Amino acid sequence: MTRVLSTAEAEGAIARIASIANDQLLSQLAALQREGSLLSDPSIWDGLEATRFRGDTWPATSGALARAVEALEMLRQHIERVNRNIMVAGGNG
Repeated sequence: MTRVLSTAEAEGAIARIASIANDQLLSQLAALQREGSLLSDPSIWDGLEATRFRGDTWPATSGALARAVEALEMLRQHIERVNRNIMVAGGNG
């Protein structure tokens, strides 16, 4: 039989990951998206390098930030699902 276990320490780690991922990191990623979008406006920031930023750097970075948000949500869902399954199986320490 496979062992299932979710201790109070695991529960705490799950809560901390959720807090970091959902609150702190997501708000920071959203702030980066806002500021990058602001810098993508040629009426605010322009020139040869700013044009390069708008055309190359920002689209790639913005996409990476969006993927990071998706990955954090997938992580949160996965951790919750695994822990719920462990608890249902009677692994509450």
